[in-house]
Amino acid sequence: MRYLSTRGQAPPVDFEGVVLGGLAPDGGLYLPETWPRWDAAQLRAWRGRPYAEVATAVMEPFVAPTLDHAALRTLVDAACATFTHPEVAPVVPLRDGVWLLELFHGPTLAFKDVALQLLGRLFDVLLERRDDHGMVLGATSGDTGSAAIAGCRGRHALDVVILHPHGRTSEVQRRQMTTVLDDNVHNLAVEGTFDDCQAIVKALLGDPASAELRLVAVNSINWARVLAQIVYYVTAALTLGAPDRPVRFVVPTGNFGDVFAGWCARRMGLPIAQLVVATNANDILARTLHTGAYTTRGVVPTLSPSMDIQVSSNFERLLFEASGRDGAQVAAWMAALRRDGGFTLDDATLASIREVFAAARVDDAGTLEVMRRTHAETGMLVDPHTAVGLGAVEQLGPVEVPTVVLATAHPAKFPDAVAQATGVRPALPPALADLLARTERFDVLPADVDAVRAALWHHART
Repeated sequence: MRYLSTRGQAPPVDFEGVVLGGLAPDGGLYLPETWPRWDAAQLRAWRGRPYAEVATAVMEPFVAPTLDHAALRTLVDAACATFTHPEVAPVVPLRDGVWLLELFHGPTLAFKDVALQLLGRLFDVLLERRDDHGMVLGATSGDTGSAAIAGCRGRHALDVVILHPHGRTSEVQRRQMTTVLDDNVHNLAVEGTFDDCQAIVKALLGDPASAELRLVAVNSINWARVLAQIVYYVTAALTLGAPDRPVRFVVPTGNFGDVFAGWCARRMGLPIAQLVVATNANDILARTLHTGAYTTRGVVPTLSPSMDIQVSSNFERLLFEASGRDGAQVAAWMAALRRDGGFTLDDATLASIREVFAAARVDDAGTLEVMRRTHAETGMLVDPHTAVGLGAVEQLGPVEVPTVVLATAHPAKFPDAVAQATGVRPALPPALADLLARTERFDVLPADVDAVRAALWHHART
């Protein structure tokens, strides 16, 4: 499998180049040159099989020849072993026609664990093959950072540096990062928003002056992140009867990587009737789907901080596909975004997106009401991001096909919001019970590329 840049001006690379490269040299994001196809017989053959077996089968065409079947299965088995539920990502009924896909059974209680437990191991294997080391660099709005740290801590070939917006994550989210004291883990609290953090990471990844740092991307700009997330769309749909009936997925969305993984599954033959983008008050994606204008505004802090994003990086991947893989057009849109703060889609591209995607916006008041009502009616506690997804289901009307809402985080990651809505303060699992008493370690920096670059050099191995 070879990979192309969404901006059309970079040479194709193999899977190793994608994993260790992150961004393409032209600033674009990588996508496979061709898409495998699954027929109904293949999908039926995966029904009821263990998660690791399905994951290996789904990902194998994308990693060859970098990894053979046995090497990939070893990595997948090791990643799955860190989850506390035997199904890894179980599907749980909520009410008639609606299910929750529980993605919070990993070590940091959020969906990012599914990909990052694998990605950390991939980095280690590929760098050790080269007898080299790398510095994993990532930005987080709350969950990516802790999951990246959990996947990369203590690894021989890796250092990991995570940027988070200072004071804009929940305390549990922050402490899951800053209380990890391994020598190869470094946390930087940036005085700004997630978008500021993400912009700094992209600038450094694309900076030739940073080449000696051997930076590798851990955010979902790295294709391997999206690839690993495709798997749970497949297992969930099969659980609910695919390929013999279609399924709708509702995805709490910030950076667009998770919902784009659903698009990939659909592109390869999974019968997904619709993908619903569920946003909070930072609703650039909902506004784009409704109007065709992708226009940034200031980021508003909300009860669902992992979605407090205005520049959704993975939307570029969808634009590439929806525009007929027109790299020049995608590059022009991205240039307009940097220059003017936005762009307007042509009718054909917007129509292509609307064939698959719908969108809804749920503000904080609606989020609290959904959390309260869900608990009152079902006895279940949901975190505020999952509540945004459930609120989107209510806005979009009657359920005509099985609908799966991605439960992206454990409610104990957001105890204040859950308690505000329901009067119940969820307890952390035993492994994290003492989290709030652990020692923290992090540095506070201005939202400045040079300041962060200096910090990277300070932490670099010499």
